[in-house]
Amino acid sequence: MEYVLDAKNKKIGRLASEISLILQGKKSAFYNPRLAGGDTVVVKNVDQLDISIKKMEQKTYYRHTGYMGHLKEMSLKSFLKKSPAAVLRQAVRKMLPQNYINAKRLKRLVIE
Repeated sequence: MEYVLDAKNKKIGRLASEISLILQGKKSAFYNPRLAGGDTVVVKNVDQLDISIKKMEQKTYYRHTGYMGHLKEMSLKSFLKKSPAAVLRQAVRKMLPQNYINAKRLKRLVIE
């Protein structure tokens, strides 16, 4: 089944939790925790998410290059300018269970 969600004026956390439930297959009648599920999610209007000003200033994303002392940080404001789809994808990825099915589930998330 394919779900089409509109992200206009929605909070990022509530939207990500709804997407993660669908990708896990918990909204399906044939839910099995060990299977990836078969539902696809299409998200539209990602650039119009409702994010508070305080969160834009205070939330930071970290990544490490692998070399000593190379911890990179980026604020939510600059990350949204770079790619609003990546912000939502990362929020959904962190809400999914961290196991071997995670990559299969994320492939069924389409952000337009």
